[in-house]
Amino acid sequence: MNLGKVIDIAVFVAGLDEEYQNNIIVGINEFARRNNINVSYFAAFGGMIDSKLFDIGEYAIYKLANLKKFDAAILMTNTINDDSVKENIISRIKASGIPAVVFDCDDFPEFHNISINNTKAMRDMVRHVITEHGAKVINYISGPMSNPEAVERLLAFRDVMAENGLTVEENRIYYGEFRRYDGHDAIEEYMRSGLPLPDAFICANDAMALTAISTLEKYGFCIPLDVIVTGFDHTFSARNYCPALTTVTRPLAKLGSLACSVILDLLAKKEPKYKELEASCVFTESCGCESLAPDNFSEFRKTMYNKIEYTNDNIHKLNILAAKLAETENASELFDVIKNFVEELDCERFSLCLTSNWQEAFASMDYDLYDSMTSPFVWDKGNLDSVEYFRGSEMFPVPQESGGNINYFLPLHFRNKTLGYYVITNGDFPINLLCHTFSMNISHSIENLRKLTHINKAMEELNKVYVIDPLCDIYNRNGFIKFTDDIFKTCVAENKKIILTFIDMDGLKYINDNYGHDEGDFAIRQLASAIKECCRPNVICARFGGDEFVLFDQNATDDSSELLEKRFNAKLASINDIINKPYSISASLGSYVTTVGSGDTLYRIIKQADELMYEVKKQKKNSRAGHDGK
Repeated sequence: MNLGKVIDIAVFVAGLDEEYQNNIIVGINEFARRNNINVSYFAAFGGMIDSKLFDIGEYAIYKLANLKKFDAAILMTNTINDDSVKENIISRIKASGIPAVVFDCDDFPEFHNISINNTKAMRDMVRHVITEHGAKVINYISGPMSNPEAVERLLAFRDVMAENGLTVEENRIYYGEFRRYDGHDAIEEYMRSGLPLPDAFICANDAMALTAISTLEKYGFCIPLDVIVTGFDHTFSARNYCPALTTVTRPLAKLGSLACSVILDLLAKKEPKYKELEASCVFTESCGCESLAPDNFSEFRKTMYNKIEYTNDNIHKLNILAAKLAETENASELFDVIKNFVEELDCERFSLCLTSNWQEAFASMDYDLYDSMTSPFVWDKGNLDSVEYFRGSEMFPVPQESGGNINYFLPLHFRNKTLGYYVITNGDFPINLLCHTFSMNISHSIENLRKLTHINKAMEELNKVYVIDPLCDIYNRNGFIKFTDDIFKTCVAENKKIILTFIDMDGLKYINDNYGHDEGDFAIRQLASAIKECCRPNVICARFGGDEFVLFDQNATDDSSELLEKRFNAKLASINDIINKPYSISASLGSYVTTVGSGDTLYRIIKQADELMYEVKKQKKNSRAGHDGK
């Protein structure tokens, strides 16, 4: 391995907006920038809105990662709740042969596990609640059993309960997903259970603990006077909540930095030297212990104001984005709206990447999901570019040529249907709470545009079916009335001279009876072709019935009828010579030329031309009868 080249690391993670992930990412990014390393996060928001189809669309982003382009990988698979998705990522990393670091997981000897001693910290937490505060009945809010850390913490809880002679009641354990809303759902489930109030709720992380407290307070319980609540992670919100949360502090940023350091050792063929990091309990108000000094209050107020201001500003921008996206009716308008929003983001580059067939059928959930891609725009420090086609295996529509870049790849999809993805380079918006909302806004707008495009196409086809005769490819009766009626009204208002010609095919029954209906259809098409070709520009022609046709010309002269009949007969004679059939195609014409005025209607004019045509047809029959009599 030549460490003189820029090193590229892939990171697989879910739930970028959670503080656990944020803190590790901070450590990774700081190390990467110091050491000119490129880091690419393949990030999903799976497991958040209780929709399996949505999760399939989110988790598809992991299939984009072309491991041949990376020197190493960091697996934050403890943030991914879907076992099959995790197994897929892990099997691909193993097959790639690149070195990989995983957090708090000893299940894969091929990977280097960097861990924090969560078990000891959770044991200390449970012992404290039992021995110092006399808790005997305890509810536990757990993370998912697919997560090794969640399993460790729950086992630690069970062990300490057992060593103190306390029974773990299984109906007092709630299995969540480490998400904020799990704390709320756990309390709601407890309230429905009818169980007596426990002495404590011990939670597997701070996010669940904080929403558990707020939900308990809504039911009138006081923390910790009525019930103790503890968390795990020592997040900013936990430190500055009221009551301050008893929790466990962990060196998460150091964990991220250490992962990168281990990777450098592995790439340099050195044996990494590191030891398990320690976590420690922080006992404070939510368990009834003495309040610790909060973060510097002035600094806290400033931080909170900046957070609120930043969030409010982004919500306002997202509201504007949603409103403007709703107004777009074509791809160009849609991409312009997204570009205008991107210009407000604090990032160096934004690449919008869509599957080449995003407006048509969708690819299946295979590894060639992102095979053929297009980038409508790449925004790079204010400069715009577009890439008509690139392979998804390249990941970037425009290759990166420097080091120290932090890239976030995020999916665009509608339910389980993949639309593409976008890449934000050197910007922190992806770890913002509102990034997920942004992704869904963009995805839904792209899908809406796709549907609008197909609806318009369908309407065009339906309209064509409504007004076009499929056999002759000219207007049908509906089309003739629709497109002639307004013109006719204008002619009436201006007292213009018009010509309306009614044409009826001669001998169609003879052709059908003797040569078949397919041959009859052929003859009708040839007649329609003759009618179209002898029409001047702006003349409307239509198939009015089975073998009946009509012509309308708003610019008629006294000799229009004679000239039309001459052109028509010449064209028909030419067609008969060319097709050389055992029958001749012929037709009878009735043309009505008149200056229209008030009181005239299109239907009256059609009727007049029809009567003239039948006079011609009658004369032909009489002529043939007289000829036969001789």
